[in-house]
Amino acid sequence: MGTSLWQAAAAFPYFSLRNMAFNIPKSDKKRVVIVGGGFGGLKLANKLKNSDFQVVLIDRNNYHQFPPLIYQVASAGIEPSSISFPFRKLFHGRKDFYFRMAEVRSVFTEQNILQTSIGKISYDYLVFAAGTTTNFFGNKNVEEHAIPMKNVSEAMGLRNALLENFERALTCSSETERQELLNVVIVGGGATGVEVAGALSEMKNYVLPKDYPDMPSSLMNIYLIEAGPRLLPAMSPPTSAHVESFLRTMGVNVLLNKMVTDYQNHRVILKDGTQIATRTFIWVSGVAGEEVGNLDPKFVGRGRRIVVNAHNQVEGLDNVFAIGDQCIMPEGDPNWKGGHPQLAQVAIQQGKLLARNLQALEKGKKLKPFRYKNLGAMATVGRNRAVAEFSEVKMAGFFAWVMWLLVHLRSILGIRNKSIVFLNWVWNYVSYAQSLRFIVYARKAKEVVDRQARLASQHWGNDLLSEGVDAQEKEIDAKNAEQQS
Repeated sequence: MGTSLWQAAAAFPYFSLRNMAFNIPKSDKKRVVIVGGGFGGLKLANKLKNSDFQVVLIDRNNYHQFPPLIYQVASAGIEPSSISFPFRKLFHGRKDFYFRMAEVRSVFTEQNILQTSIGKISYDYLVFAAGTTTNFFGNKNVEEHAIPMKNVSEAMGLRNALLENFERALTCSSETERQELLNVVIVGGGATGVEVAGALSEMKNYVLPKDYPDMPSSLMNIYLIEAGPRLLPAMSPPTSAHVESFLRTMGVNVLLNKMVTDYQNHRVILKDGTQIATRTFIWVSGVAGEEVGNLDPKFVGRGRRIVVNAHNQVEGLDNVFAIGDQCIMPEGDPNWKGGHPQLAQVAIQQGKLLARNLQALEKGKKLKPFRYKNLGAMATVGRNRAVAEFSEVKMAGFFAWVMWLLVHLRSILGIRNKSIVFLNWVWNYVSYAQSLRFIVYARKAKEVVDRQARLASQHWGNDLLSEGVDAQEKEIDAKNAEQQS
């Protein structure tokens, strides 16, 4: 005979209502809940090892991913597993640490409760480190049809779309459709757009002639569209000029001062009326902070980022923090008025300092304000072509490319992953003969599909008493109250 949730809660009093779905025991230690296992969240969790905190990490995926190399997954340059690492593997043997795969719904700061797709959890300190999502600037047509590239899953989707379009281009009867299939339009001239354009150009020049000898590779056109006057606007004008020159030499059509306004009938429509036919429409033009359902708009600033002070505390909430791309520090750092760039190093440095500040907070010590140390910026365009800026030193070409390789290889988690990526790079450099061009679509088991549908419909309450709270949790509440009376 089965045991109901309320009977289980009564039998095991160390599980409170708010922790029931999470199955995390109470502890004498204060609890730090970290939302997001990106660069910042992972650094914070690691730095809290052997601390006086119970640490709970929440992420919608069960793995950490390495965003700087996601474009190489999209271009079939490396395997998805080479830039992904399971959280549970990272924290083997770790005491007072718990990982839960869930999505955040809302936060109730007065009660110190976080609502997620699997239920509620209480916290003593809450840290938002969930990063960003693609920003379509309210354009529903673009959002529906464009291919974003913010994570491994989206990169695999782009890879499948590209390869399927190549296959279809060989067999379609219409020249119009063939050109739509072989035109690739990338919107956004930042680092991701530049790197995707470079990788696809190399695919056109070195892979298509071998894999598709009966289809002229000259039919494939790559367009990189940027609304501003130059590529890589976060870097210096000379660096931007180098990148533009590299891409044009590689055959990429670079369109500057051009704004995309719509996408209809397999046509990208620009503000000046120009249209470009394509069925591969890639959008990497902007990002916005991950939303927290019911967070008061007064806590949210530019780019939907959570406003924090010099200690990464959310303004007005003493025990709620935000780090990395999800936050903006408009006033805290005198060297970065208006906020920091959305780079991995910012998140890593903030995560490291916050771990120290949380421990200082518990000991009643003074908190240290965050000061970003700029370690430079890099971007690669392709083989032997990259740019790098370190303080007063600016590099372009082969040496910048080698530097880019070393920095990114060093940053990948796991010896196995480092080794595989390095061997892939070496082999690809020598032969351009990667054998990773598979079209694979995962089929979800019915049990998983049903569970995801069920979770998607639960825990959407706007307040703690709303109908969005799971009915079984309400039952536990009622039974506990009955027993106490």
